[in-house]
Amino acid sequence: MALPRLKLTPQTRPKAAEMLSQAPDGYWFLPPKPPTRTLEQSAKLHAMLGDISRQVQWPINGSMECLSIDDWKAVITASLMQEKRMAPGVRGGFVILGKRTSTMTVREMSEMIEFLYAFGAEHEVVWSEPNDIPGWVK
Repeated sequence: MALPRLKLTPQTRPKAAEMLSQAPDGYWFLPPKPPTRTLEQSAKLHAMLGDISRQVQWPINGSMECLSIDDWKAVITASLMQEKRMAPGVRGGFVILGKRTSTMTVREMSEMIEFLYAFGAEHEVVWSEPNDIPGWVK
């Protein structure tokens, strides 16, 4: 029987403590881990990568090209994570080994989105999302 997973909140914390105190000796305890990125963050990331893919060219094999959203995701993720692992492809070429965005925490995804805003500003990307500027700033 699988034990329930609890998102820690003030309401669920007592239940989590009770479950831990009632666990038999020899059982494994997994400490809490931060939540993974939200669906809203994922949607925002893909919208931003779409804007970049339509507006920014990048050097590929010596010539400037427009990259797909997936290619940009690989480039940006490797850049942000400072990834330095490469492997030869099964039939030639090279692959950068890095973190998958689906396993990123909310904080890591927030950092990636901020990184994209900075990258976009450096490359004069016009974002397709509406600007949510508070009224008191206008």
